[in-house]
Amino acid sequence: MKHYIAVDIGASSGRLIHGVIENDKLKLDEIHRFKNGFNFVNHHERWNIDSLVREIFIGLEKAKSKGITECSLGIDTWGVDYILLRKDGTKISDPISYRDCRTKSKIEEFQTIFSKEVIYEKTGIQFLELNTLYQLYSEDKELLSKADKILFIPDYIGYVLTGKQVTEVTNASTTQMLNLREEYFDKELLSAVNVNPKMFNPVVDPGTVLGTLSAHWYDQFDLPLVQVTTVATHDTASAIVGVPCINPNVNDWAYLSSGTWSLIGIENNIPINSAEAFVNNFTNEWGAYGTYRFLKNIMGLWMVQEIQRFFENGKYSFPEMADLANQTPFLKSVIDVNDMRFNNPENMVKEIQKACQENHQPIPESIGEITNCIYSSLALSYKNEIENLESICERKINKIYIVGGGSNVDVLNQLTANLSGKEVYAGPGEATAVGNIIVQLISNQELENVEAGRQLIYNSFEIKEYTPDVKYMNSISKEFIHN
Repeated sequence: MKHYIAVDIGASSGRLIHGVIENDKLKLDEIHRFKNGFNFVNHHERWNIDSLVREIFIGLEKAKSKGITECSLGIDTWGVDYILLRKDGTKISDPISYRDCRTKSKIEEFQTIFSKEVIYEKTGIQFLELNTLYQLYSEDKELLSKADKILFIPDYIGYVLTGKQVTEVTNASTTQMLNLREEYFDKELLSAVNVNPKMFNPVVDPGTVLGTLSAHWYDQFDLPLVQVTTVATHDTASAIVGVPCINPNVNDWAYLSSGTWSLIGIENNIPINSAEAFVNNFTNEWGAYGTYRFLKNIMGLWMVQEIQRFFENGKYSFPEMADLANQTPFLKSVIDVNDMRFNNPENMVKEIQKACQENHQPIPESIGEITNCIYSSLALSYKNEIENLESICERKINKIYIVGGGSNVDVLNQLTANLSGKEVYAGPGEATAVGNIIVQLISNQELENVEAGRQLIYNSFEIKEYTPDVKYMNSISKEFIHN
């Protein structure tokens, strides 16, 4: 029996998930879970990258203690953030978080160099202030001049573990710097942010074997024999691999990766950077095995995490918040979840209340009302973006597959089905780790392809179904929904 470990690190937590195939089903167990977050250090919000690496080794020691003496390992994290390396391979500083304020208004400023139309024609990537393009544009020029290499977060962790440096394509594509046609970083965009193309390592595809752990780690930790595989290192790319769609020839489905961010879109074999896609700010990120993730970023459950943290010092659990939200009428107060005011406010509760007040809507006061406001706004946003997808792609969407942590929020899933009028299938909750492991299984020739992987997922995990409530839909004012 071969053992597989997914290192899945998100913006708020990380985990090591162990996977094996038993009786033709993928069995998972969580080996280690740890917190993640950024802190204000040296004038910026920064990730403690050394702490994340340390947690991985703690998790691997736990795996060894469970009798796992040999395993494959894949790493996925969030996108866009990076680390500058000196010529000797050491990091210059801890990476700055995409939620740092340094990129505020940089999209507009960068347009003095290249118009949005030109950038979108080159890259097909949506415009977000957090994109690497604007981070590098905002980077300290003195630090940048000292850098020999630029590594994205999962690539850096892989480098620390193995000593090997690569640039994995699904994560690199989130930067808004990859050229759609050349399939490498656009030289003109790099020049505009004072970056030499040689600062990036060769681009590799998911499934590329990176190597074994460097020998010196075995002197410090009691570890299994580990082979690191470069999976779809952007967590959304791994999550899409983990979608349990078992009829790949029917293009009537969309995915919704629901977590800190909500990523809603379709899987394509070609990019779509049409005028309509540009106007609606859709993105063409690389996916695994020659696919494109044509999707839209929506703020997501970050907002729920933040109000849980601020409201009465975290008194309420997420299930309690969902139950209380369900006791309040939906769509009473609605906000624009993609307004950058919600990116990293000092107090999410007050920011939501202020937005409702400015728009002359009822101001949510209780934890249930505030959570309801977020759920209502998210579900309405999902509905609108599904309609945009159908228009841009000239394709009827009948099913939405919700994966990730948000797949466990029944009330939000049902509201999404009601407002969109689509069948909703929810699960697995650990889709990112599952997709991570599926790529490892394919790389190790235990699975033939993604289709076989998705069939395995479908057979292995409970998938909940939510049918649109037509009566509920008819009770909602169409004028309100479209506004």
